[in-house]
Amino acid sequence: MSDEPHGQSVDDATARREWYALPLDRFSAFSDGVFAIAITLLVLQISVPHEGVRLLPALRDQWPELLGYYISFAFIGGLWIMHSGVTRFMKRGDTVAYALNLLLLLFVGLLPFATELMVTHLTGADARVAVLIYGVDLLFASCVLSLLILYLAQEPGLLVDDLAESPLRRVTRQRWTAIGVNLLAIAVALVAPRVAVGLYLVETTLLLIIPLLGLRRHRRRRSAA
Repeated sequence: MSDEPHGQSVDDATARREWYALPLDRFSAFSDGVFAIAITLLVLQISVPHEGVRLLPALRDQWPELLGYYISFAFIGGLWIMHSGVTRFMKRGDTVAYALNLLLLLFVGLLPFATELMVTHLTGADARVAVLIYGVDLLFASCVLSLLILYLAQEPGLLVDDLAESPLRRVTRQRWTAIGVNLLAIAVALVAPRVAVGLYLVETTLLLIIPLLGLRRHRRRRSAA
């Protein structure tokens, strides 16, 4: 009789976990849609030179737009690759994972606006403020994704197996370099906004390359095995 309350409490805890479990397909599909829309909005913000003007000089004058497009495209692309790799280790979500994911998508969805703000004011008097706002958006998105990965690593019930925890923690450690560059760029934006944009370029390229290198190493290990 003493085992019955204990067994009932275990069943209740399992039932609560199942109640708060959320499907992974909705988690991934909604995220992919937001990533795709954000990248599409980036390219729509690039203006086409008018007919009758010299094309090459006009494109040269658009360097802030083209640079802003690449930086934001690389950032969103890197986040998407990393996000896709993370969901590969998941078998389901919960309310906390969904909330962190929505917070991540909030900052991803804001990126086209932040990009337009930065490229419009990059050569003007408000360049410091515009570049700072852009960097803060990048920082928040990067930190929220890292928090999501850390949370998943601490919740084995959401992962496909026990081996998934180790690569998730390793990915989080790899991301700190890019986040450090982001923090440095935000500080630099207050005094030298164009230098800060150069640091954003380095950061977003790192965030794009790091997951791609991880995928390449993973394929090599599988082929060696």
